[in-house]
Amino acid sequence: MFKEVIVIGGGLAGSEAAWQLAERGVRVKLFEMRPKVMTPAHRTGLLAELVCSNSLKSQDLYNAHGLLKAELRMLGSMLLEAAQEAAIPGGKALVVDRQKFAKIVTERIESHPFIEIIREEVTEIPKEGIVIIATGPLTSSKFAEALQELIGEKFLSFYDALSPIVDAESLDMSKLYFKDRYGWDDSAYLNAPMTEDEYDRFWKALVEAEIHQPHEFEKGVKYFEACLPIEVMAKRGRDALRFGPLKPIGLPDPRTGKEPFAVVQLRRENAEGTAYSLVGFQTQLKYGEQRRVFRMIPGLEKAEFLRYGAVHRNTFVNAPKVLLPTLQVRRDPRIFIAGQLSGTEGYVEAIADGLVAALNAYRLLNEQAPLEIPYHTMLGALLRYIAMANPKHFQPMNVNFGLMINVPKIRKKDERKRFLVERALKTLREWIEAHRDLFPKGHRLEVSL
Repeated sequence: MFKEVIVIGGGLAGSEAAWQLAERGVRVKLFEMRPKVMTPAHRTGLLAELVCSNSLKSQDLYNAHGLLKAELRMLGSMLLEAAQEAAIPGGKALVVDRQKFAKIVTERIESHPFIEIIREEVTEIPKEGIVIIATGPLTSSKFAEALQELIGEKFLSFYDALSPIVDAESLDMSKLYFKDRYGWDDSAYLNAPMTEDEYDRFWKALVEAEIHQPHEFEKGVKYFEACLPIEVMAKRGRDALRFGPLKPIGLPDPRTGKEPFAVVQLRRENAEGTAYSLVGFQTQLKYGEQRRVFRMIPGLEKAEFLRYGAVHRNTFVNAPKVLLPTLQVRRDPRIFIAGQLSGTEGYVEAIADGLVAALNAYRLLNEQAPLEIPYHTMLGALLRYIAMANPKHFQPMNVNFGLMINVPKIRKKDERKRFLVERALKTLREWIEAHRDLFPKGHRLEVSL
């Protein structure tokens, strides 16, 4: 009898988990309900489809997301490799052509001899065998009911919002300029400068604009602070946007040599540069209002929208009550929950979840105890947080250096980060060496920066 694991969900976490198990000789049944059953945000049946931003955030090693990427490279992430293949100019960030990225992942999963993709909606949790649940924040209502019964805890919910994407040909380039705030790649971002009068008119229109009213099942849920709709942020005060997504720091207008009063940034969406997303403009405005208000931005007066901003309900478990740091369900340790459903937030975090769930499912399959990732790594610190945070106030979490424990008192921020990065990579290298049986023969430990 061959060894088999069931993976439910073909997003980032599920795809990574399926691949990692298959590469270790495990038969995988990967269930993905799309395209038979679609979610409010997905548009295709491709695996690992990105539905929000096309940015996997910073590649700078001394940024928390950059460190997590380095750790994932050491652990052999397939999706991170695919992201590099699909990369387009993005300055410090790893920005991908979302269609190319999803196609690469889908083709690799479909062609793997040990993976069987089953295009069906799962409505019940398998009663036997090892299962990885990676259905994501848009888990179907039927499966959510089954999961609710399993974990015995209520879900927490929050809104996640999509930024609009505009057609590059519809932009007035005479009013825009290319500039990367950090000087990494000036071809990655277009900037729309605003005078104080232009900003005030825009801000007033934004806070007064009409929004989509939530469905009954969406009422009363909390926003995720790191992904607030822009109109919600604007209502916090006239200057809230100028200290947030519209901050002009580091973006002087080449025509004047001075920083504008405010700047709207547009990030390239594909390799051809035919589409741009409005950075930080996740929104729940009605479509007509988006056209009216966002066309007040200089250079976007005739913008054609390839995708409007939208909001959808994200669902996640109360991880401190539900999960162990190994991503096992406390009430049924043969089941793992990975990805955003687990309470981690972000693309790279979801990939990392899927990888860890796969490693531990493999251990369990071989009658070995699942392992915790060392807490001195960025990945281990994140999993420690979701398993040990205060359950009364639990909210999804991105990686950040604030999650690190046993941090020495080093006054200079740069030196402190350097210490944490070097400690994390050394710790993970030693952990991998101690568990070589977990990794395919020839696995390389080098960090490619």
